[in-house]
Amino acid sequence: MPSRTVDVSLPAAPPAATGIVVLDGVGLGVADVVRLADGAARPVPGTDAMKRVEEVWDIARRIAATGRVYGRSTGVGANRNEAVPTEAAADHGLRLLRSHAGAIGAELPARQVRAMLAVRANQLLAGGAGLRPGVVTALCEALENGAHPVVNEFGSVGTGDIAALAQVGLALAGEHEWIGAQAGAGAGGSAPRGWSVAGAPEPQALDNNDALALISSNALTLGQAALALHELRGLIAATQVVAALSLLAVDGSHEAYAAPVHAARPHRGSVEVARRMRELIGSADRPTPPLGRIQDPYGFRCLPQIHGPAHDAADALEGVLAIEINAAAENPLISPEDLTAYHHGGFYQAQLALALDHFRLAVTQVARLSTSRLSTLNEPAFTRLRPFLADHEPAASGVMILEYAAAAALGDLRAFSAPASLGHAVLSRGVEEQASFASLAARQTLRACAAYRLVVGCELVSAVWALRQRDLRPDPELPAGRALELAESVLDDDSADRPLTDDVTAAAAMLDRFTDIWRGSGA
Repeated sequence: MPSRTVDVSLPAAPPAATGIVVLDGVGLGVADVVRLADGAARPVPGTDAMKRVEEVWDIARRIAATGRVYGRSTGVGANRNEAVPTEAAADHGLRLLRSHAGAIGAELPARQVRAMLAVRANQLLAGGAGLRPGVVTALCEALENGAHPVVNEFGSVGTGDIAALAQVGLALAGEHEWIGAQAGAGAGGSAPRGWSVAGAPEPQALDNNDALALISSNALTLGQAALALHELRGLIAATQVVAALSLLAVDGSHEAYAAPVHAARPHRGSVEVARRMRELIGSADRPTPPLGRIQDPYGFRCLPQIHGPAHDAADALEGVLAIEINAAAENPLISPEDLTAYHHGGFYQAQLALALDHFRLAVTQVARLSTSRLSTLNEPAFTRLRPFLADHEPAASGVMILEYAAAAALGDLRAFSAPASLGHAVLSRGVEEQASFASLAARQTLRACAAYRLVVGCELVSAVWALRQRDLRPDPELPAGRALELAESVLDDDSADRPLTDDVTAAAAMLDRFTDIWRGSGA
């Protein structure tokens, strides 16, 4: 069977929107952000939420005209005590955007920028920013039409994505570059770019009441975190399906997933993982102990205790995101109830940074367990096959190299899991003397996705090799049986020594479909 090359890159253009997501500043979820980022849905501002934006915009202008309001009638950062004369107020907003639009580094992918636009539009609809309603309409228009501003990677330390959002603000004002819908880019074309491209909204007349109100947010960090959580949550689920195939390949015991074991130590995530494992492999709640070895290596025996915390960490992160992407966290917060501008530190992302750090550490544990199972699959004592699942040729290496490749990818994942929240910065002449580095935590979580996917892809290739060589076929009605059929339809069945790059690439791409199998097992 010939080797196959699988393209796992994202499509050049988002798919046609198949639904709507109502933005109301209250109920936007992670899955909604992903759909908007992928162009699979179009945003619709809620009617009541838009009325709230209009009301607070009017109140904010009145407050700024009669008193000192940070960023509107004063400078920002260490310049907070410098007043802005009334005659200079109109230009102050644009000067603030121009001076802060200094993000550096690589241009961010369209998907990440779109996630940021979706989050920011929804936050504005929560009604605490006090900027002109046309900004919300413009952000939604860009999302619907497939246009996005050029945004660079670095500029945030977790106290507001002010540089990235200032670039968005300048683009909305007609002073910064847009990238249009990427139709045709996959066929060798390129997306149109410029200050005015198809799909970009008409320029907005932004002033001192709009600038800081727009950029006082962590929308980029939140959008990136949502994308990373969505992908990694799915991959963790897919990993359990791969682990089920590995378990069957080594005649593993079902005892570690027995209901009484987890009822005696009822951590929610572990209980659920054990239940799913029983469904994947068709095990009884109280399985009969095997006649062979007493117990399996940790890669199988401790799977619920390691996968469970990863699911719990994902739930905790999603809980933080659910609050933050619907939060009016702008500084100052405009309160229509008492006609006051409250100066505060609600933009500080300690909860998000810590939740992201926790999640990455839990994910790394799951990936490390995958490499443990990969090693077990290479052992004749467990598979009753030749070392490294090699064929009949003398001293054949089989899948030996996959241990090295998986360990290398795991090394990257381990590096990405270093806690970003340990970072520290003192900025703006000491006025801002702390930083959460949630922005770094989000970037690292996104980067972890590719490395994690490759680690598990190596295990999947090896598990399928072992099952084929042992001629083991789980019941096709079981989720594990359906997973094996899917894998065998894609993966090369040649067990001779050969390059395995394409096999792992195909296996890694297949994991998203394994996620669907895992979800079906719990239906």
